[in-house]
Formats: sequence, structure tokens, C-alpha cells
Amino acid sequence: MKNSTVIIGAGISGLLVARELVARGARVLVLEKSRGVGGRMSTKRVGSAVFDQGAQFFSVRDEHLEARIACWERNGIVERWPGDNPTDEARWVARPSMTGLAKALAKNLPIKLKSQVQAVRWHEAGAWEVDVAGGELVRADRLVLSSPVPQSLTLLDAGGVKLPPEVRSSLDRVSYHPCLALLATLDGPSNVPAGGVKINEGRLRWVADNVRKGIAQNVPAAVTFHLSREYSEEHYGDSEEALFAQLADELRPWIGDAAIVAGKLHRWRFSEPKTGHGQRCVWLPDQRIGFCGDAFGGPRVEGAAISGLALAREIIEDLEPA
Repeated sequence: MKNSTVIIGAGISGLLVARELVARGARVLVLEKSRGVGGRMSTKRVGSAVFDQGAQFFSVRDEHLEARIACWERNGIVERWPGDNPTDEARWVARPSMTGLAKALAKNLPIKLKSQVQAVRWHEAGAWEVDVAGGELVRADRLVLSSPVPQSLTLLDAGGVKLPPEVRSSLDRVSYHPCLALLATLDGPSNVPAGGVKINEGRLRWVADNVRKGIAQNVPAAVTFHLSREYSEEHYGDSEEALFAQLADELRPWIGDAAIVAGKLHRWRFSEPKTGHGQRCVWLPDQRIGFCGDAFGGPRVEGAAISGLALAREIIEDLEPA
């Protein structure tokens, strides 16, 4: 178990921690509750249509990521949003869809999918214990929590883990906006521009046609609608049918003369930080526990990546010789 780390969450921050540690000779195991990796860099198939239903793109302003982006671009993992003006700030998309970057990072890593963690605890033998649904027990000498902070704290509480009061207080203050995503397959072309549209008023926040983005290919149009923070908060529990009906007038200009032939709703409870932490990560060497994600590095994909890399550097400093 020497130099072993269990990482909860296979979003981009957890995956980057895992890759950095493995490169330094440490043993890792990533536990992910979903059927696939990527977290909010999620792709969903609805019939013949494919949608980026979560993060739509990412930008890069951090020096730690710039070299990686260049490498990923050379390897065909990412590219600029199709049709973007080369003089504008780059909006990067993964290929063949946004989850493609996570899949590339996950390659050859030990990852257990569909592993719902129920509790974590500190064992008196000097190791972390992780209870996984179905009776599995995982032990490691370090624990990384890359899931949304409220979920991570719930796991700690379930195992009776006490953090230093000032650390716990800072984590308790982290909160998130929800986001509702409507996915609409059309029987004809949409009116959505190729670059997507950010909307600053009304009940919609973002709209993109996945066909024009290069994600979906077997349908005339596959449109992702992200609803506004306020509307998503107020209507989070509404049904798929009710939301499409309530928003019909606001969807129509983007749909044009086409009809919706298939619709799907996805609920993102922890879409983006409302109140962030203020540090790029949290690492407690005495307890050998760390936290990372977009609540630390900043909202969006880039922030989650920055946080994961920052936590990896902290842990590597404490690694015992292999």
C-alpha cells in the first residue's frame, strides 16, 4: 500500500491528479459512480443524435495547461471550435466530443466505474478506508476527493472524519449553481450559428447545435440548451415535458421551421461554483487528504484542471521514495 492513493471522481481534476501521480511511480485507484469518465465534460446519445450536454468548450490562460493543450492538439484530442476566428481567444473542444479529453486522460489508468462511494474513514492502522456500494472496501494511504464539495463532505461525515475547524468551515462555505440542460433533436436545420450563442437575459443561457459543432452527424440538428442559473434553481424539479412546454416560445427562434422529434432533460445539481474556496486546492499532509475541482481552481474546465495539477504537485512533494 506504499505510495497508494484512492481518488474519488473521474472528472478532469481527478484524472489529472491520477496521471501526475502515476508518472511519479505512485499507485492510484480512481472510483467513479457514473458509467463513464468526464464528469461535467459529458456527452449523451439520444437515439441517433449525440450531444455535449455539459461543458461546451474550454479556454486556456494558465501556463501549466498551455503545453498540454499543444500536445493534445497534435494528438487530435482537442481542436479549436470549428469555424472560430483565429484572431479570437481560442475556444477548445475535445474530439470526438467533450468527453474525449477525459477518455484520453483515463487511458491506462486503474479506474472502477459504477462505484458509488458511501463513506470514507480513517483506519487506526494508518490508512484511509473507502466503503463502496455492494460491500467493496478500498484501502490506501492517501485520499483525494475531486467530487463536488458538498458530496465530498457528506462522505467524510458518513465516516466520522473530522477536519481542522478552519478547513471544514472554508469547505462548508462552498456552494454551486444548478443547471438544467435541454437536448433537442430536430427534423430540419436549426437557426443556431456555428459558434453557439451565449445568452445574457431571459430563461436561456447558452445554445449550440452539435451538428454544426461537429459532434452529431446522423441528424439534421441536435441542439443543446442550457437554462439560466435562476430559472434552473427555481425549476430544478420540473419534468422534462413541463420544461419544454414552458420554454417553447424561447426555443422557437433557435429551432426555426424545424420540429423537435426527440427531447431529453439533464439536471446538473453542481453545475458551477457559486461560492468558491479561494485556494487552488486543499492538501492536509498530516491527514493525507486532498480536495480539488472547479470550486478551487475557478469555474469551468480550465479551473478544474488547474486545481487537479496544483493538488498533484502538493502530493508529489510528500511522496515517499518508490
